[in-house]
Amino acid sequence: MSVTYDDSVGVEVSSDSFWEVGNYKRTVKRIDDGHRLCSDLMNCLHERARIEKAYAQQLTEWARRWRQLVEKGPQYGTVEKAWMAVMSEAEKVSELHLEVKASLMNEDFEKIKNWQKEAFHKQMMGGFKETKEAEDGFRKAQKPWAKKLKEVEAAKKAYHAACKEEKLAISRESNSKVDPSLNPEQLKKLQDKVEKCKQDVLKTKEKYEKSLKELDQSTPQYMENMEQVFEQCQQFEEKRLRFFREVLLEVQKHLDLSNVSSYKNIYRELEQSLKAADAVEDLRWFRANHGPGMSMNWPQFEEWSADMNRTLSRREKKKATDGVTLTGINQTGDQALQNKPSSVSSYEKTQSYPTDWSDDESNNPFSSTDANGDSNPFDEDATSGTEVRVRALYDYEGQEHDELSFKAGDELTKIEDEDEQGWCKGRLDNGQVGLYPANYVEAIQ
Repeated sequence: MSVTYDDSVGVEVSSDSFWEVGNYKRTVKRIDDGHRLCSDLMNCLHERARIEKAYAQQLTEWARRWRQLVEKGPQYGTVEKAWMAVMSEAEKVSELHLEVKASLMNEDFEKIKNWQKEAFHKQMMGGFKETKEAEDGFRKAQKPWAKKLKEVEAAKKAYHAACKEEKLAISRESNSKVDPSLNPEQLKKLQDKVEKCKQDVLKTKEKYEKSLKELDQSTPQYMENMEQVFEQCQQFEEKRLRFFREVLLEVQKHLDLSNVSSYKNIYRELEQSLKAADAVEDLRWFRANHGPGMSMNWPQFEEWSADMNRTLSRREKKKATDGVTLTGINQTGDQALQNKPSSVSSYEKTQSYPTDWSDDESNNPFSSTDANGDSNPFDEDATSGTEVRVRALYDYEGQEHDELSFKAGDELTKIEDEDEQGWCKGRLDNGQVGLYPANYVEAIQ
């Protein structure tokens, strides 16, 4: 809007001034705009809530996926715990963003919706009651002044027309004085016309000035009435503006997680978890469980015995592609670190290890077709040694037909002690006899 200012009087001079007839409609329209802005703000918060929910879901999915990858990967020890802490952070932050989404919808969105319903009242014929009241108020305040303005415009038009006619008559009368073809009667008529036009100018000017004076006299009352209606609209708009400010501050509190104590705790705990990673400790653990620190059943001279038919060669019991599956193990601290490699790690399950150093099967008197699967070597009733009741520490699924399967907590009977390959012979309560890893059970006290 093009606007200039007259410094001498300190008032705004504008081609589309509020005081002109009909220009109050912008103020009336602001009421309808207020209702629409409430809807716009609700849509804005609704979209943000969807973004918060989507982000929370993405964080959760990301944490789940990478937790599985790290668990199955080659990382171990305290650094693995530190890595896992990053996924825990994502899960906790995801919960906070779901809380943000809930606050935006259940508190802020509903607050705006209720305020809009209370502030704007729809009419049967359409539109809002507040808009109609403002429209009627402005129209009533402007009607008398607009009527007088119309009279002024009409008087002005008549006066300007009279002035134009007077000028034309004077011009004709002046030209007739040099025209010899005109007789005295015609000249008299032109002179009379000039005189009549001058009288018309005086009359229209007087009427124009009178109507303008009446308009000026009614202007203060007009301005007062318009100001009164406008102030009512201002008060209504002020309520909306203050309400929006209040709501937006509430939204800021809900979005600003930096002031949430639990949010700060998440990163405090994450920092502690990351700083707890100890390379020296992890290297010591790997040395003890996968390096020179491991124990070894060094070969010793053994006399031949018929009871040794039960022993299966290392090559038979540890094939290149086989592994032992640990399931349902719940341990913490040093115990978890010590037990993690007792069979195989999650990464080692997919690895192959050479067994070239095993005894040559062609010279091994205990490598028979019976041990390879044509018959079960444990069908015979060999019960040498003392029987001991033991309890399973972990789940174990037999990999071959001559191995037992059991769940953590199951009890069974050990009927032969551990051999040099780390296997024991046992009997389940249902009578099934077979082999199982010795370090998967403990004696019942």
